[in-house]
Amino acid sequence: MPAEPYPSITVRAVVPADEARWRVLWDAYTRFYEREPVEEITRRTWARILDPAVPIFAIVAERAGDGGRSILGMANYLLHDSTSHLTPVCYLQDLYVDPVARGGGAGRALIDWLWLRTREEGWSTLYWQTRESNHQARALYDSYTPHSGFVRYVLRNQPVL
Repeated sequence: MPAEPYPSITVRAVVPADEARWRVLWDAYTRFYEREPVEEITRRTWARILDPAVPIFAIVAERAGDGGRSILGMANYLLHDSTSHLTPVCYLQDLYVDPVARGGGAGRALIDWLWLRTREEGWSTLYWQTRESNHQARALYDSYTPHSGFVRYVLRNQPVL
């Protein structure tokens, strides 16, 4: 069972006013995976997150500080059906914590929030993936569960932007 998140960190669903900070973190996440941000994709992703008809969501981890609250990290997730389960599956697609805040509990707080939500909503599974070489993130992820052992194959109809 994962440890409790750091008490000074709060996780919540994004609101429209979070767009500027979410974009900074999103762009950094995109560059971390060696891609350049594409404005059209960023705009569309943010619009889908805010659209209640689309099962794509975002949360942020924030900490109280001088003069207010500071967003430390973000996670985007989506719900989908599965042929192996009767209830939806939650895919944590993107998780990124500002490098200056890493190791302070924001990543754990985001995962813990989503795991609690998975249990409360009765979703069958919470899953995510990362690069094999992402050792810092894997140290956190391995504290929850060992990796699944599956090997991923990808056929692309369009290049990754």
